[in-house]
Amino acid sequence: MDVVVTVLSSPAVGGLDEEALAAARAALDTLGGETARPRWLESGVAADIRVDALSVGQAGSAVRHALADVACDVVAQREDGRRKGLLIADMDSTMVIGETLDDLAAHAGLKDKIAAITARAMNGEIDFEAALRERVGMLAGLSASALEETWAATALTPGGRTLVRTMAANGARCVLVSGGFSVFTAKVAKACGFHDHVANRLEIIDGALSGKVIDPVVDRAVKLATLKAEAAKLGLPLSACAAVGDGANDLPMVMAAGLGVAFHAKPVVAAQTRARIDHGDLTALLFLQGYRREEFIED
Repeated sequence: MDVVVTVLSSPAVGGLDEEALAAARAALDTLGGETARPRWLESGVAADIRVDALSVGQAGSAVRHALADVACDVVAQREDGRRKGLLIADMDSTMVIGETLDDLAAHAGLKDKIAAITARAMNGEIDFEAALRERVGMLAGLSASALEETWAATALTPGGRTLVRTMAANGARCVLVSGGFSVFTAKVAKACGFHDHVANRLEIIDGALSGKVIDPVVDRAVKLATLKAEAAKLGLPLSACAAVGDGANDLPMVMAAGLGVAFHAKPVVAAQTRARIDHGDLTALLFLQGYRREEFIED
C-alpha cells in the first residue's frame, strides 16, 4: 500500500466510528483504489486507511468529500517516511492557547487594540515585523512584572507536551520557533521538553519594557531558515521533518516540511497547506506519523 489516509476526530469528543471508516473506504474503492482494512490508532479517535493505485491528492479529496458531514480531519500522505526526525513548532495559538502579546497588552489596557493588529498580521494582511514593532512600542513603560503575570495565566494547548515528549523519546529533535518572546518560549520549551527555542527578545530597562524589540526580529524567513538549519545539522532532508503553526508567518516553514500542519489555522494558512487540523489537538501530529495511542508519552 503506497498511500495512507488518516482520519482523526477530537480526542476530547471522539465519535469516529466504523460507519465513517466504511464510507471513506467505499469512496476510495469507487475511484479504483485498493484499500486495506482500516487500522485504529486510537478507538473512536484516529484511524489509518491504506490505499494503493491512487495519488495522495485523489485519496485525500475522496475521503474528505465522503466525510464532509463528519466532525473530523482527513490527511493523506505517502506511507514511507511518516515518522519524522525533527519538529519545528510555533508557540502562540499553537503550543499555547491564545496570543501571549495580546494577553500581555491586557495589563496595559490595550488588549483589544493590539489583538486587532495581531489578527491582521497572523492572516498575512500586514507586514509582520512592522506590526510587531508597532505593538511592542505601544507597551513602552509597562512593568516587567506583567510578563510573569501573563505567563501565570497562559495555558498549554492540549496534546502539546505529549507530542514533544513522544517525538523526543523516539529520537526526534524538537525546536520551538516563535515570533513571540523568549521570556515565554523559554518557559514553554521547559514545560513541554523542547530541545531549544528561538524567539524575539524584549528590551527591558529599569524594570520596564522600553517599547523596543532587540534585533534581529524572528519572522517567517527566520522560521524557515531555522527549519533548514536544524535539518542540515541532523543530516535530514526536509521531507523527514515536521512543522506546525497557525499564522501567516508560519506558512513558509509549514509548506517546506515533509509533514507541514496548519493547526486550527488562519484562513490564509489553512487554504495553502497539505495537512490541516481543525478538530483534533496536537496529538494529531503523532497520529499522522503512525503512532498509536499506547505509544504516546503522556503528561
